[in-house]
Amino acid sequence: MSNPLGVNAIRCYLRSIRTSSSLYTSSAAVTHPPRISRQPARRWQSTDAANPKLSGIVDQISQLTLLETADLVGLLKTRLSIPDMPIGGFAAAAPAAPAAPAEEEAAPAQQEKTLFNLKLQSFDAAAKPKIIKEIKAMLGLSLVDSKKFVESAPKMMKEGVPKDEGEKIVEALKALGGVVVME
Repeated sequence: MSNPLGVNAIRCYLRSIRTSSSLYTSSAAVTHPPRISRQPARRWQSTDAANPKLSGIVDQISQLTLLETADLVGLLKTRLSIPDMPIGGFAAAAPAAPAAPAEEEAAPAQQEKTLFNLKLQSFDAAAKPKIIKEIKAMLGLSLVDSKKFVESAPKMMKEGVPKDEGEKIVEALKALGGVVVME
């Protein structure tokens, strides 16, 4: 992570050079360059002194790791109901969706569910090796991971599976002695 103090000092120096070169045309400006302020100009400086609570929050956030910061952003998006926005110019290029009447909003809730979550509920103790092999093949896990997966049942196997594929998986594991639930 870069040092914002150093970046701000460089920006301030560059800004002062640009303004000094346009204001000073004498040779004195060349021999005496403008002094750099040791205190960088900050936009948030007025709120630092006015609200120590915000200053404390900023200090805490600046000490987070990258993963912790990503988790914080995700949590804030969820808690504040902020939708994910596409990166780049796609948001500006996408046409705005027209407002749908209230009758059309109620219709999707009545439509049949097309994607399901598959959960391994339980299995016969005698069929455990067969279930482990099938889970290994379905999920692409190692033998050790698939054994741990089966032993930790009930556990979510797959999410967002189409209905016909889900029914095939349920039937395959049912034939081996497992109980899989489509949610």
